[in-house]
This record gives sequence, structure tokens and C-alpha cells, in this order.
Amino acid sequence: MARARTVFSLSLVAAIALVALVIGVVAGRAIGSSDSSGGGKGAGAVGGKKIDVIIKASDSSFWQVMLAGAKQAGGDFGLTVGAFAPTSETNIDEQVQLVENSISRGVKGIVIAPNSSSALNSVIGRARQAGIKVITVDSRITGPSDGFIGTDNVKAGAQGGQRMCQLLRAQQKTTGVIMIESSVAGIQSLVERDTGFKQGLATYCPGIKVSLQRFNNNDINTAASQVNDALTANPNLLGVFADNNTSGVGAARAIKDNGAVDRIPVVAFDSDPQENAALATGAIDALVVQNPYFFGYQGVLGAAMASVDRIPPRNIDPGAVVVDKKNMREPDVKRLLEPPTAKVG
Repeated sequence: MARARTVFSLSLVAAIALVALVIGVVAGRAIGSSDSSGGGKGAGAVGGKKIDVIIKASDSSFWQVMLAGAKQAGGDFGLTVGAFAPTSETNIDEQVQLVENSISRGVKGIVIAPNSSSALNSVIGRARQAGIKVITVDSRITGPSDGFIGTDNVKAGAQGGQRMCQLLRAQQKTTGVIMIESSVAGIQSLVERDTGFKQGLATYCPGIKVSLQRFNNNDINTAASQVNDALTANPNLLGVFADNNTSGVGAARAIKDNGAVDRIPVVAFDSDPQENAALATGAIDALVVQNPYFFGYQGVLGAAMASVDRIPPRNIDPGAVVVDKKNMREPDVKRLLEPPTAKVG
């Protein structure tokens, strides 16, 4: 479990470092709660600043965890944090409109998990021209921003590929094919995870290849159907890599329904109650778990720092932890699997 503790402690160190910088800005910590409005008294230069947080979708616990971190930062440092989301991760136009709304409200900062690496460049550019500081999280954009907070998805994906290889070697399988069950085509963070997974798999199990990939548009039922079809059509299928929580839940359902829990390993990204339950029952063999609470908390602090002309770190990577049945109950890991959540509004 040394890997998990090391990654988690690095996240904490980064958090402490950035909090220390913000304390230097505000000259004293504001008293607040996890509410979206923390007030401004005693918060110095950043007190009362309005920061909007725009997540990818409102219906995912991953993004609800990010909102909880953002709102906590607002309470801790006297910031007014607004929380917004499109109806789904595929609704890019709605996310663009949410940024337009933030510009109209005259906020000082925007923290956004972009649903496209390029389609939001224009509106984010307009926000920055209006003097609004923009921190992107989880997925980068191809245009400029004032900072980025997110997992190195290639590295984290490679961790997933290495674990898949270990699971297959335990079954004495060294040749065959793997399926990637993905959420949405063209999303940068997902592309990087899939690339990293292939690299990790090729490094440790060169005889095992990724032969098919399906996209479920972030729908659990579609993911389950696609994995079910792959199991039926490919009797030599060895395992499934699911690159987000929706894909992971769908893959686990299909594996269980086909009675393949002991035969087909599933390595999935992220964590939510359904994925955690599947991990406990063995329908998922390992989760590559990020820290979205960190994304939200540090994103708000970075936007607040930039809004008063302090320089936040340009890039922060809190790392990822590979979780399985053996370590899922350890205190540091359990905190990642069962973080607080908050909703839009």
C-alpha cells in the first residue's frame, strides 16, 4: 500500500503549499462553512470575491465531489462560490452558455471542467479578455488559461494497464485481446487515459492487445450493452478497461450478468458508490482513483489568487491511486472512495 500513501501524501503537500500561499494573500483565514457563500469579513484581498465553478455534468458523483471541495474552499476563505453544470457531459453548447452567464454576472474567477478541449476556447478567451481568471480542471483546453489542476491521465492510465497485466498474469494469460469501454469520443482526458493504458499494457504484457473500443456517451445502460455484446462476439476477450465511472458501472453490470466475474478482469477509472460496490463484490477488480475534491478546492483557491494578481501554480497533479479489495478499507484510501459531495445550486 506504499504507492497509495505516497500519492495521497503528495496531494496533501500540494494542498498545504497552495493554502499557505493563499493565507499569505488574505492575511488570515476567514471563518466559514462549506456553503457556497463564505462572506468576506476578515478575508483580506480575496474576501467576497465571486468564483463560479462549472462542472461537466450534474448527475455524476465525481463532479459532486469536486463541488464539495469548491464550496469548502469558499467557506474557508470567505469567497462566494457559485456552482453550475450542463445536463450531461455531451452538452457542450450548454456549458458554453454557462460561461457566458458567468461573464455577464461579472465574477472574478471561473473554475471549469471543460467538456471539450477546443469548443470552449472562444468563450474562455472572452472571459479572460473581460478580466476573469480561468482555471481549468480535469481536462485541458487547447487555448490559454490561468492554470490547470488535474491528473496526469497518461501516467494514471499506465497504472491501469500495469494492473490489468498483473491480473491476467495471475490467470496465466499472456496473449489475447482487451476491450476499452469509453465514455465520450474526443475528450482529451479520456484519450490520454486510453493511451496510457495501452502503453502500460504493452510495457508489461506485450502479447496482449487492445482490439476494440466502444463509446457509450456517458450512459450506463449503453456501456453494459456494449460490453455484453463484446463478450458474446469475442470468446477470446481477456479483460475490460473502463475509462470513467459510468463506463465502469456498465462494464461491471455486464460482467456480472454474464457470470464472468472470476474470468474477465475489469479495471476502471474513478470512484462512486456503484463502482465501490462492484469492487467489493469482485465485478470490478481495480479502480484508478483520482481526487476530485482536490480539483474543486484547489481550483477555487487558484482562481482567487489569480484574481488579486498573485500567481497560482501553473499545473498541479494530485496523482491517482490504484485501489482493490486489499486496500479499499485502509483509512487514506477510504477517504478517497467516500468523500463528501455537494450539488449544483
